[in-house]
Amino acid sequence: MYSDRPTAAFEEIIAGQIPLLDVRSPVEFKAGAIPSAVNIPLLDDEERHQVGLTYRTQGKEEAFRVAHNLVDEAKQHMLSEIWCAYLQRYPDTIVYCARGGMRSATAARWIYQSSSTQVSRIEGGYKAMRTFLLNRLDPATITSRPVVLGGRTGSGKTRLLNTLANSIDLEALANHRGSTFGRFTTPQPGQADFENRLAAALIRHRSAGHSHLLLEDEGRHVGKRFLPKELAEFFNSGDLVVVEIDFEERVENIFQEYVIEAQKRSGDLAGQSDAVQRMWHWFREMSRNLGRIAKRLGTDRFEEVQALLESGCYHQEKNGDPRAHKHWIRLLLRHYYDPMYDYQLQKRGKAPVLAGRESVIRQYLRSLGN
Repeated sequence: MYSDRPTAAFEEIIAGQIPLLDVRSPVEFKAGAIPSAVNIPLLDDEERHQVGLTYRTQGKEEAFRVAHNLVDEAKQHMLSEIWCAYLQRYPDTIVYCARGGMRSATAARWIYQSSSTQVSRIEGGYKAMRTFLLNRLDPATITSRPVVLGGRTGSGKTRLLNTLANSIDLEALANHRGSTFGRFTTPQPGQADFENRLAAALIRHRSAGHSHLLLEDEGRHVGKRFLPKELAEFFNSGDLVVVEIDFEERVENIFQEYVIEAQKRSGDLAGQSDAVQRMWHWFREMSRNLGRIAKRLGTDRFEEVQALLESGCYHQEKNGDPRAHKHWIRLLLRHYYDPMYDYQLQKRGKAPVLAGRESVIRQYLRSLGN
């Protein structure tokens, strides 16, 4: 009917990005899940709470009886249809629950009863896989040599890294651009999910046989998510290469990403089709972000940037031209981001092995092999 996947197969599951069916409750899934998993729960949050409370107060047998009563024939039929439809689309799917026990076994049994399809389960469930993934964040398990790509804000570091197969994009894993204005309108993953995603990326990187691991110079924190201390130190031990581009090129990059693209994305998520409404929704988000660095900017500088931001919006509303936003971008780069970058580079206490234009850096990174 079903078979359990032993621990030895965990790396195969992650490296192969095998589809996973998580039958835990939504609240458990939200707290942390295995990358490539979809959540189609056996019990909803309230039902799971009832079963858990019964287990703690009356024991396993009574908890099983309560769970059985909660899932009537109609719900069994509905879930079986949904699960089987997913398996038809992804035949290699593996099922898991919290500890590889009752819920995944029930799902496997119902799937078999409905379609005669045998599915594999993860032995030990999410708990076992989570332990496995955390262990893969130990630098001792990483066989490639880290190389860190630095550069001032707006230098196009992320874009460059994403053209190279042996890189890992920490900002993408954390859903954050790694700066004060780097918040996406969609939330960051929880810390457990960030760790799981990073471990999975490291497993796939190792599986590909890369000799070097290319990373952006992020520090330990990416937004509210953070790297384990030992792993951050290992990443930072790598050679530093710095990409350098002209100031106005950086202004244009920031303008495109934090103004043009961000306004569109903000409006899409807010359900707004009118360009002016999109802009003012984006303005409110940017104002909140700016407020977070008010103390560092100082009162006068903060008010100057805030005024330029607002003035840029009024100009854009009147003329349809967003380029006035470049004024506050220049100000922030000169008086906030660049001094902060210089300080961090000096604090690092390690000179770059190479600094130059993007074409030079790209050629060097490619010369490192895979």
